[in-house]
Amino acid sequence: VQLVESGGGLVQAGGSLRLSCAASKNIFNFDGMDWYRQAPGKQRELVARITSDSTNYADFVKGRFTISRDIAENTLYLQMNNLKPEDTAVYFCHAEKVVNVEGAKVDHWGQGTQVTVSS
Repeated sequence: VQLVESGGGLVQAGGSLRLSCAASKNIFNFDGMDWYRQAPGKQRELVARITSDSTNYADFVKGRFTISRDIAENTLYLQMNNLKPEDTAVYFCHAEKVVNVEGAKVDHWGQGTQVTVSS
């Protein structure tokens, strides 16, 4: 499975961007899809997650970011509004599939897209 992110770029504080993650297979088969981010010198952190029946957000993006998916287009999105300089990071798309009754998962990652927010 290939995941390809796009939509990153340079934006001023208060601006908006929409990230896309195009999958090479039907995303309906995934048990969950997420957006993570990693800033220089920091650990990768979960930003938002979507499953068939729920969405969840990290506290630091609640009210500003929206995760969604278009199953027909096999694409995951992240709408980012009111961006702040601290949102600057490489954003990664992630998908997982549970493969057995013990809960073992197969993970897929995209290559990342850079988001830079200037003050």
